[in-house]
Amino acid sequence: MDTQLADWIKDTPEGQTADAILRKCVHCGFCTATCPTYQILGDELDSPRGRIYLIKQVLEGKQVTRKTQQHLDRCLTCRNCESTCPSGVKYGQLIDIGRKVVDERVERPTGEKLMRNGLKSLMTNRPMFTAGMAVGKAVRSLLPQSIQKKVPAKRPTLPFAQGTHARKVILLKGCVQPAMMPSIDSATSVILDALGVQSVVVAESGCCGAVKFHLNDHDGGLAQMKANIDAWLPLIENGEAEALVMNASGCGVMVREYHHHFAHDPEYAEKARKISEHTLDIGEFITRQSDEGLQRLATQVKAAIAQQRIPARIAFHPPCTLQHGQQLKGVVEGVLTKLGFELTPVTDSHLCCGSAGTYSVLQPELSGELKKRKLANLMAGQPQAIASANIGCLGHLESDATVDVRHWVEWVAQAV
Repeated sequence: MDTQLADWIKDTPEGQTADAILRKCVHCGFCTATCPTYQILGDELDSPRGRIYLIKQVLEGKQVTRKTQQHLDRCLTCRNCESTCPSGVKYGQLIDIGRKVVDERVERPTGEKLMRNGLKSLMTNRPMFTAGMAVGKAVRSLLPQSIQKKVPAKRPTLPFAQGTHARKVILLKGCVQPAMMPSIDSATSVILDALGVQSVVVAESGCCGAVKFHLNDHDGGLAQMKANIDAWLPLIENGEAEALVMNASGCGVMVREYHHHFAHDPEYAEKARKISEHTLDIGEFITRQSDEGLQRLATQVKAAIAQQRIPARIAFHPPCTLQHGQQLKGVVEGVLTKLGFELTPVTDSHLCCGSAGTYSVLQPELSGELKKRKLANLMAGQPQAIASANIGCLGHLESDATVDVRHWVEWVAQAV
């Protein structure tokens, strides 16, 4: 694609990144076949190819309109198009740049600004979010159904593993997951403990930065990323922790891309690279353990299945951030199969469930349609339960599912 970026952007780091991405796009249209919003809306401007053209126009100095903003807003940033693209277009990076530029030039309606600012403030303020979620869970049955769906039901939570081991890994402190589903972090620690690995949570760390960054508060997101790098790096460099293990794939893809966000920062570029290189999804980490450790887990899982303590037949939903963002499609499925679970077939498993971070709040109609389609495909194989690997997908699917929905680590931990 030929580009003629405007003078105000072409020589900036963002402009150079965008120019390189735009020049890779050949407008083949393969991305339209796997874009969830294009499948629903049928509008070229609600496809990756159409949005790339809109961003190109904006960066070349053409008029920016509210319509441009809306088309970019409707993108889930699922990055399915990246898995499909034969030219290797980094669409996720491009739309982050495009959205920021458009938001600087188009005034949002007051209601939208309040909603977006509220999400940034509430979701990334751990004490405030924790308090609000505790109240929501306490009065969940009294809440209107639309709000009730955003508050996960209480579930059994195992104690966080207290074993000490020579091998240690860092778990993300996070922002919403500990309040919404604390069982996930506890389950992760139990599995790691069974493998002879100690889980460490660094008090000075917090939100991965994804919420603010993807709501176009790049400065706020980068500040959170720097705080995490400063908190984690000493443990990595001193050999006190061998890796950062992520059990929320949305956070995982963000931390794995810290190196990209700080590529032009002389102080943090190398620090961010080290953090990204030491970041692994929990499924990926488990595959790297000894055959003896995996066999021990498999024996415990199979026994729990035989005793009907955990479900045998599971429909697995691979989050977009796992299969497209981190390019780990099939990794968790392989772990679950080796451990003894039967995975039911799921049509269109590559498509987004509609959660996509704050998307389900900001685009409820499109999100709801995608959830309806996803649940129908997940349930077609008549599973006993649904599993996923990201807090957003779990809460989103659970709100309308007719079977139990859990992070896959929760069932493995129950077996252990």
